[in-house]
Amino acid sequence: MAISDEFGFPTFAKFMDAVNAARYDEFSRRLSATTVGAEEFAAMTQYIRDLYAGIEVAHSFVDDNGQVFDCIPIASQPALRGVSEGPAAPPDAPPGAESGGDSVGELIQPQLRSDRLDKFGHPMSCPPGTIAMRRITLEELARHGSLRNFFQKSPGGGRHPRLSPLDSAASVHKYAHAHQTVNNLGGSSFVNVWAPKVGSQVFSLTQQWFAGGSPEQTVECGAQVYPAKYGTIQPVLFIYWTADGYKNTGCYNLECSAFVQTSSAWAIGGTLSPVSIPHGAQREIEVTWYLNSGKWWLYLDGTNLSNAVGYYPTSLFRGGQLASSALDIDFGGEVDDVTAWPPMGSGEFAKEGLQIAAYQRNVGYFPTGGGYQLASLTASQPSPNCFTTALGKGPMPWNVYFFFGGPGGTACT
Repeated sequence: MAISDEFGFPTFAKFMDAVNAARYDEFSRRLSATTVGAEEFAAMTQYIRDLYAGIEVAHSFVDDNGQVFDCIPIASQPALRGVSEGPAAPPDAPPGAESGGDSVGELIQPQLRSDRLDKFGHPMSCPPGTIAMRRITLEELARHGSLRNFFQKSPGGGRHPRLSPLDSAASVHKYAHAHQTVNNLGGSSFVNVWAPKVGSQVFSLTQQWFAGGSPEQTVECGAQVYPAKYGTIQPVLFIYWTADGYKNTGCYNLECSAFVQTSSAWAIGGTLSPVSIPHGAQREIEVTWYLNSGKWWLYLDGTNLSNAVGYYPTSLFRGGQLASSALDIDFGGEVDDVTAWPPMGSGEFAKEGLQIAAYQRNVGYFPTGGGYQLASLTASQPSPNCFTTALGKGPMPWNVYFFFGGPGGTACT
């Protein structure tokens, strides 16, 4: 039996009552470190009211690291609010390269299962016809300082790893990655998941980018440690997009009217566990993007329609490159800070190899003419004192792969 909500569970009704009752003077005193002004505070409270306007929450739960998720009707998510037609039905993605042979790592299972209970005794799953939406609080918004910062990929703005190193954001974004320029409809890889120790730095992630156009347009997915956003030092499943080089468009997860989630099995923005262990068990997620019938579909742990999580409609890209295809495939790690960069991947350099360094394997893409093709990658390690990349090619289950990562530090120029 679930513990009564009277014993501290933050119900959705209590949450919205608190947002509606919030006053700037009291809020600024309670969060003495915040630099949010009264006008920005008003915009933040209005954003939350708009985000949840008219939503009926069927069930709520807390994940292992204290993030609250509300189960909302699929049609009530931001991207479908006010839209007469329902979500599209997912297709099967083209099959990728066979991954058989000896196992490399264990697939991380979807977070939402009826046999899992949170600390209040609530099932960590959503009823049929609903999806899990991570609850956005005033406290989280305040940690970003402004709504603009909240929607950006990082506090200083986003950046694709292929952009010029003279770009103003290059001083804070550091990468170790592998890429190919090729016209494509998406692709896939097995992403090795670790929990790099992000302290006072901004974030560390491993991901895929499918990109193209000028300004850059992207769809992205991976695992990210971002304490100021998610309130945890554990990796979470994230998605992101931009239609104009991270300048005025884009958002994480379900935080704006963009991604349409169709699966109730995954909690986007939710913790991924268990993670890889040095010299021990390795954990992975299989991530696939596939452009089909005007939708960039995301699949996790397989490419059958049952593995589809949801999609970005190509209308987001306003007739730009990603409305028809991507021109770049990119895989690897990114960290963000100003003076002392956090570890990437496992925190070890690529040369350390399996069970020590992070990897992505079985890397490939979907050509615009159909089918599947293993990638022909180029390695990039613009900050080799801190982060490196090492390419490889082997038999199944590795196929095309690379190791990447490093300890970070202060000498990452």
